[in-house]
Amino acid sequence: MYAVIRTGGKQYKVAPEDVLQIEKIDGAAGETVQFGDVLMVGGEGEPLFGAPLVDGATVSAEVVEQGRGPKVIIFKKRRRQNYRRKRGHRQDLTTVRIVEISALGKVYAKAEASAGAGENKVAEAAPEAASDTGAPEAAAKKPRAKKAE
Repeated sequence: MYAVIRTGGKQYKVAPEDVLQIEKIDGAAGETVQFGDVLMVGGEGEPLFGAPLVDGATVSAEVVEQGRGPKVIIFKKRRRQNYRRKRGHRQDLTTVRIVEISALGKVYAKAEASAGAGENKVAEAAPEAASDTGAPEAAAKKPRAKKAE
């Protein structure tokens, strides 16, 4: 079971027991937070898409820690104009562990995540099915003509 959530202006594909860093949200380490912006739920049968959100679907996560990302240096220069500006930025981040995904009255927790080993076989078979559609392959390129000197 997996879901696609939206937080901090970004979208993340999550499954139970996933650990990810997102933009800062309120909550101390050990607290549980709910993500209500669920765009898609999939894993068993047909995936469920929202328009734009899946009604009644939520993702629960536990806050692992609050921290900061790496420093980013912004340096601007215009040559021969005596113009240089140096600025820095460190983004505040929150590390969360996904606890459960609930949609349509069903709750998918970490116990089912370990039992979902068969999902990988389906994901691996999907690229093979895409190549059977008759679309031209990107790897089959024409050889270049040599330059005449």
